[in-house]
Amino acid sequence: MADAKYDVLGIGNAIFDVLVKTDESFLARHGMAKGGMALIDEARAAAIYRDMGPATEMSGGSAANTIVGIASLGARAAYVGKVKDDQIGRMYAHDIRAAGVAFETRPAAEGPATGCSYILVTEDGERTMNTYLGAAQDLMPGDIDATDIASAKIIYLEGYLWDPKNAKEAFVKASKIAHDAGREVALTLSDSFCVDRYRDEFIDLMKKRTVDLVFANEAELHSLYQTSDFDAALKQLREDAKLGIVTRSEKGCVVASHEGVIAVPAFPVAQIVDTTGAGDLFAAGFLFGLVRGAGYDNAGRLGALAAAEVIQHIGARPQVSLKDLAKQAELPV
Repeated sequence: MADAKYDVLGIGNAIFDVLVKTDESFLARHGMAKGGMALIDEARAAAIYRDMGPATEMSGGSAANTIVGIASLGARAAYVGKVKDDQIGRMYAHDIRAAGVAFETRPAAEGPATGCSYILVTEDGERTMNTYLGAAQDLMPGDIDATDIASAKIIYLEGYLWDPKNAKEAFVKASKIAHDAGREVALTLSDSFCVDRYRDEFIDLMKKRTVDLVFANEAELHSLYQTSDFDAALKQLREDAKLGIVTRSEKGCVVASHEGVIAVPAFPVAQIVDTTGAGDLFAAGFLFGLVRGAGYDNAGRLGALAAAEVIQHIGARPQVSLKDLAKQAELPV
């Protein structure tokens, strides 16, 4: 196998986040399902934005957040995602490159604007997302560079990619190139509503080994197997996936394989401010531990550390060096 140019290359919907603190009545007024992600059109996006209070705006996108976290830990990271050549798209490209991530996807010259997600954060820190995919849905198989894919140790894909047809084809193409090059492919299920839409296809991706590693939270796992019994769902995940990593909020995570299940505790958190990006940053820490050969236990602890950092402030990307935090916690970097 050739030497890797990147430790992890992520492919996802390039989305600009607009975050605002709000209350339950705002969600009710706009008919939003708390804690989930809904796909919206441009008209609904405008209506939500009009009714929102003062917002914090920053680059986001699930896989992109993970990749930024991996770069913050000191690994070599790359990202593939589609923006438009507009003001927000140029800001997006600047932000991800400034975080130390290689980002070479050609922006769209025409078509819909760069995608935006309107994220409502209630007082309990829970986030409710309304996503206008915009240019992100125009990610094409042609945007997948075979040389870059083959030269990354792990390819990381987000379940949200399964919504746009072209992105789905890009996803499958990337997986084949990676496996042909002897690399591994990871998938995050992204959202329980996303799982509801594509349950059978996600299970198929695992069983056919289109993906090797699967990240899920408890809600996504229960949705995947349509059971409220955690142990039964975990047992099924162990049968279907080569490796499954399930996050359980304050209960930490479990790493499940054919060999067995390892439980890793969560990191203590002073105050939960905003859960946006918790799963994304957990995946960053875990994948970093994996490419460093740190073992499942340490990978889980690195994931917990990264998730704990991001939920203590507004926004889905780290505000301090995760590498420095890991050193302070005496974790392998």
